[in-house]
Amino acid sequence: MTTLIIGGGVVGLSIAFGLLQQGKSVLVLDGGDSDFRASRGNFGLVWVQGKGVDCPSYSTWSRRSAGLWPGYADDLKAASGIDVSLSQKGGVDYFTDEEELADKVSALEGLRTAVGGDYPFEVLDHTGLKKLVPQIGPKVVGGLYSPMDGHVNPLQLLKALTIGVKSLGGDIRTGAQVVEIKAADHAFTAILASGDHVEGGSIVLSAGLGAADLGESLGFKAPVRPQQGQVLITEKLPFFLEYPSGTLRQVNEGGVQVGASKAEIGPDDREDLETLAGLARHAVEVFPHLAKAKLVRSWAALRVMSPDGLPIYQRSAKYEGARFVTCHSGITLAAAHASLLPDWVMGTNQAPDLSDFSEARF
Repeated sequence: MTTLIIGGGVVGLSIAFGLLQQGKSVLVLDGGDSDFRASRGNFGLVWVQGKGVDCPSYSTWSRRSAGLWPGYADDLKAASGIDVSLSQKGGVDYFTDEEELADKVSALEGLRTAVGGDYPFEVLDHTGLKKLVPQIGPKVVGGLYSPMDGHVNPLQLLKALTIGVKSLGGDIRTGAQVVEIKAADHAFTAILASGDHVEGGSIVLSAGLGAADLGESLGFKAPVRPQQGQVLITEKLPFFLEYPSGTLRQVNEGGVQVGASKAEIGPDDREDLETLAGLARHAVEVFPHLAKAKLVRSWAALRVMSPDGLPIYQRSAKYEGARFVTCHSGITLAAAHASLLPDWVMGTNQAPDLSDFSEARF
């Protein structure tokens, strides 16, 4: 029985990779180049710090995935020959406002209590943070360090997944835009824009923003929306930034990536100068020497967001064999999606309990 996976981004390919590791037959249907693709515009973080403040189970799920990442990276390298440049030395959040820092500390302390006390982080004042990251500027009042965080090269990850899925016997059809799905229990037909029909005995809808158009036919609400983020990239610089943050990281090739803008403006992936200038100002406030760095490119991309920002894992109540998966933390959760989610997809006794992330909460 072939599992159809609708969506060839990091989420869909990670699930495909895990299913193939368990000996299953998989066909990935990946849309066209005109589709909005979060996997080609993300920040590359394997991030735990701060996630799940209002939902401790999300914090636990994120941390569980982060812990699986070293083995996942090894599996990908073995299958594809590609090193995704995983680094998990920890992460730092930088603050230029004392009140914002205090609010974040309070939130993390509450989360630590909610998860039973096992939630490592350290509050650093300016002097303590400067010992850890000497290049910070005088406007940085302090920061939060957590050993749980890290980052990868996201484009290398996408490449490794593509090669790895194929090397394990999976099939990936690119330019395969699904326009309609005909469904029955364990019998699904994806109808492509080309007119082709593709059949499978089970189906995983992981099409990002495209799930909004396809979900209803499988019995899902699929309440996803776009959230725009913009990113700046500097020229390659001597390495100085060992610890990534949610807004700044130095990639393995040497460029510094500046990001974390958030805009609720619908499906608009155009850049604007005001937002990009704000990102640049933040980077220079934290690391003044970046004022002399040349910017080599920028882009805008769309995050895939649920109403509450948490992942959605839903089995269809309408058709046996249909699953819906979406999240905006596809990189962080990729290891769990490859290692743990296949059992949930197949409905085995080893499946993780993902009931907190069902559509019932909406």
